[in-house]
Amino acid sequence: MRSLGRTTTRTGVELLARRTPQLSRLVVGVDGGGTTTRAVILDYQQRVIAEGRAGPSNPLRVGVANAASAVREAIDEACSEASIRRGDLLAATVGLAGVRRQDIRDHVREKLSECLKEIKLIELLTDGEIALYGATGGAPGLVVIAGTGSICCGRNSQGKHFCAGGWGPIVGDEGGGSWIARKALQAVAKATDGRGPKTAVASAALSYFKLSAPDDLSTAIYAPTMTNDRLAGFGKQVMRVAEAGDETAREILKMAGQQLGIAAVAVIKKLQMEKEDFPVAYVGGVYGAGELVLQPMRAEIKRVARKAYLAKPLFSPAIAAGMIARNLLSGDLALAV
Repeated sequence: MRSLGRTTTRTGVELLARRTPQLSRLVVGVDGGGTTTRAVILDYQQRVIAEGRAGPSNPLRVGVANAASAVREAIDEACSEASIRRGDLLAATVGLAGVRRQDIRDHVREKLSECLKEIKLIELLTDGEIALYGATGGAPGLVVIAGTGSICCGRNSQGKHFCAGGWGPIVGDEGGGSWIARKALQAVAKATDGRGPKTAVASAALSYFKLSAPDDLSTAIYAPTMTNDRLAGFGKQVMRVAEAGDETAREILKMAGQQLGIAAVAVIKKLQMEKEDFPVAYVGGVYGAGELVLQPMRAEIKRVARKAYLAKPLFSPAIAAGMIARNLLSGDLALAV
């Protein structure tokens, strides 16, 4: 067998490269959300040998068929990277945003079985479930996801699970990227009218949406072509403005952190973990703001669970999904759900 070497793919992830992968034990894990879908192929030693990416795969946002297509595209790109076929994968675990409802999950599972028929063993979970497993490796704890949307999931020492949030951009997703963007655009509207303080978020909005004046914002954001992930992308600009010292942007991020902490508190209380010592992991692009979000989130959690502590996840959600797929081969899904 050829010796292993290391290479870096165009996605920037260091992979274990081999010309002849050991085809007998390969599995794939998929993490899909409102913006991106990521697939990773793991070998029998739980090493990443390839990865692939595709567009959004939240069925509530893009539909069941498009969600399944994005998952297939990400897996196929990973297979191409590893020079293998879909049929070489023994198992797949797919974690998606938007599949908490059983009827939606059943429809997505059926569509995945059609478009990934070469993979004999497929498990569909929520993005929160795979992120939670990646956060703690199956041990008690919480994970707070804040990407395009937001959700918090937890597991206590008795093995009970509970999630809070994940209600979507109209009635929920507090603290997520699209929520931050909406709050920022509201601040721009108020500043333009004189109902609120002037803010550098206004110029950032003009640049991001390619507009010449704040009065044109309504035309851009209510356009039929405007998507939730495009709107959420503006959240990153809000973070940059906050880091530069804008008080309005910093206050929005503070509120985001508080909302994420409130979701965590709901899970902690439901699982009766107030007196326990456990990690609260954080996953998602919103945490690129660092302590501007983490500090208020930490403060909310500490109000009810003094021994809880923030921690980075042990594994990324996609890798965690791959590890769950490995468990599937031995008929053990208990650690994940």
